[in-house]
Amino acid sequence: MADIRVPKLNNNDTEYLVVEWLVEDGKPVRAGEPVAVLETSKAADELEAEESGYLHHVAPLNTWIAPGAVLARITQEPASASPGDVFVPGAVAVPGDVFVPGDMFVSDGGATVPGGVTGSTPPEAASDGAPDGAGSATLPRESAQGGGLPTRDPVITDPARALIAELGLTSAQVASLGLGVIRRADVERLAGLTGPASAADSAGGMGGASGADTTARTAGDGVDASVDGSVDGSADGSADGSADDTGGTGDAGETAATHALSRVQRAVARAVTTSHRTIPAAYTVVKFDVGPSLERTTGLSREVRRPVGLAELFVQAVAALHPAFPLFFASVDGGSATLSDAPRVGVTFDMGQGLYVPVVRETGSLREIADTLMRYRLSAAEGDFREKDLTGANIAVTLHTDADVVLAIPFIFPGTVCALAITSPQRELVLGEDGAVTTRTIANIGLAYDHRLINGRDAALFLAALRMELP
Repeated sequence: MADIRVPKLNNNDTEYLVVEWLVEDGKPVRAGEPVAVLETSKAADELEAEESGYLHHVAPLNTWIAPGAVLARITQEPASASPGDVFVPGAVAVPGDVFVPGDMFVSDGGATVPGGVTGSTPPEAASDGAPDGAGSATLPRESAQGGGLPTRDPVITDPARALIAELGLTSAQVASLGLGVIRRADVERLAGLTGPASAADSAGGMGGASGADTTARTAGDGVDASVDGSVDGSADGSADGSADDTGGTGDAGETAATHALSRVQRAVARAVTTSHRTIPAAYTVVKFDVGPSLERTTGLSREVRRPVGLAELFVQAVAALHPAFPLFFASVDGGSATLSDAPRVGVTFDMGQGLYVPVVRETGSLREIADTLMRYRLSAAEGDFREKDLTGANIAVTLHTDADVVLAIPFIFPGTVCALAITSPQRELVLGEDGAVTTRTIANIGLAYDHRLINGRDAALFLAALRMELP
């Protein structure tokens, strides 16, 4: 018998949500086959079986599980019951329950039963129509025929349930997604398709569940100063969706409007707070003449058969400076700095689904960089990054290329010491050497840096070398 234990998927989350089983309980599985999908604060990851055999679920759907805990077991013989009787078949998974190492099932509000299920359900976790002490992780789905047998209820993650309540969506609207597992991103997509809920629906669905559900999983998240690709980390939880406490009320009967932050945006808020609290940042900006580089992009795109723009060129130039400026790719650990063996450049993407910072690891050629960034643009549009895409950056390139952006000061991502800001190219008048007035295309390129390790002179030298490195 072999255990499938949950790995540490990133350095900031203390637990992950089991959102989908890809192999049914008791069914055969082959080594290397994906068996389950876990959702972190910013991505979804598939876990694979390390050997062949029969898979037995330990963690139910829609429960939180800590790194190191047993997710499933693999046996060489089929079994009619879960190995070790760790999980009671048919038991209802309670939103907010957590699996921790040692196979102990811990409830936020119920009795703790080693190797079993909780004895009670917190009142706020129970769904509509669920009996006391048996909270449901699903939303009742109405029968399509109106009188036949009901279809199988979908599993709804806690963040998705909070948004459903906030938007006042009906069970029929949610069921129309036709998904077995419904995440917050699915609800956001549904809200965009259906438009605002009716006033009556909103009034019925805007109770206190939103704030409670949204903040339930963020309290107590730890933070370390390690790199975590996409912005993550935990600070004080002040931006985790509990805005109701600060909204206040006006005259009697008036309630301030609230806006629940998305899962990804809550991760952004925690990272920003951590950065400002722990990193003494400084900033230097230099004007770059990017006209010659922009003129070359058309030919380079044709050469590598991939779109090439300033983002690709700056990633290549930044990576090339790693041997000459190793401290700019380091991380501060107490009184020393840990140097990296290779450049791993994080690039910001925000396509309306939240801010992501996937990592470009293969920086040896412009074609590799262009291919990776093109793939990441598609992932940003769909919001379907994998955890491995978002982990391991040791420097960041932040893109601020809207037409009128002339200055941007990025925060330094926890675990790194530098963030380069690229702003929109602008035309400006210049006086030529012959006295004639001409124009050039410039961009303000800024560097935010950790002043514990890097000084202003070093930053200026880095930017000067970067300007020389651009094609």
